[in-house]
Amino acid sequence: MTQTAQKAFKTAVVILNWNGKSMLEQWLNLVVEHSLDGSSTVEVVMADNGSTDGSLEYVREHFPQTVRCIDLGRNYGFAEGYNLALSEVDAEYVVLLNSDVEVTPGWLGILTDYLDAHSDVAGCQPKVLDMKCRSLFEHAGASGGFIDALGYPFCRGRVLELIEGDYGQYNSTVDVFWATGACLCIRLDAYREVGGLDARFFAHMEEIDLCWRLHHKGYRFVCVGASTVYHLGGGTLNKSNPHKTYLNFRNNLLMLYKNLPDERLWLVMAARFVMDYLSALIFLLAGKEADAQAVCHARRDFWQMRKAIHVQRREIVGNSRMKFFPGFYDGSIVLGYHLFGKKRFTDYFPLLR
Repeated sequence: MTQTAQKAFKTAVVILNWNGKSMLEQWLNLVVEHSLDGSSTVEVVMADNGSTDGSLEYVREHFPQTVRCIDLGRNYGFAEGYNLALSEVDAEYVVLLNSDVEVTPGWLGILTDYLDAHSDVAGCQPKVLDMKCRSLFEHAGASGGFIDALGYPFCRGRVLELIEGDYGQYNSTVDVFWATGACLCIRLDAYREVGGLDARFFAHMEEIDLCWRLHHKGYRFVCVGASTVYHLGGGTLNKSNPHKTYLNFRNNLLMLYKNLPDERLWLVMAARFVMDYLSALIFLLAGKEADAQAVCHARRDFWQMRKAIHVQRREIVGNSRMKFFPGFYDGSIVLGYHLFGKKRFTDYFPLLR
């Protein structure tokens, strides 16, 4: 694991923005208020991915002393956009924060205090609730991310499309497989140790891949339930957008190929062949032809990209320090959900409350 050198700031909260002026107008002031709080050890950064809606001008005019702007010039996507932005940051910890997140008092210190006390933890996330219905968990992160044997992600508080209400059942701090990219507090040196986010992903699944690669290095990830934020979600790509379908299926396959051990790889790939084309058929029967085509295109492009990442796969898997990954469910949530009625997180991990 990396040794941390003296940094200019303890923490940098970095918002990667693309045409999100309306979101910055609503929530950036809370980020500044609840993150800086008079502290000289925290920096707030807005990195702009080539916006055309006046985002840069708005931040420079309204937050000239409290928010540093980085103009990336064009849209590099979530993954490479953050890699470029964080190359210009000098801090011990960085928070990857979506522009559509509302933070709460004390949210940041709780996360960084936990990292201070646990050097083997690479990163953590807060509890993420739905901004529109604040008694529900939010789909992309909830109270920590998990993964099943076939690579399907789920959360403590969300399994497939069923989202649980929050009544304090997941307030504890637990180890997770992945922490959401909507609000990920991570050691910058650890991020750089594995090369950051995979730019080939562009967007979607990239934070799960990052966490998996850091697990291979022996790091842990946790959800710190004492910290809470609210996430709007769906601010960039609509839930039913075929391009999102394409990215999710392609990137999930890339992630599995990069990180699965040899003894599991081809069995999982064979199972995913069946599951993915079944998903395409379901999309087709539901009248979503574009989504069905997106699944097929995702599989085609994965096989074309597979050879280019083979060397990286050998390095990741061949040098892995881990045989057991926290937050890994050795079964199928798809079968559990649809065939056996296991629709809540505790149906899979009954002790992780």
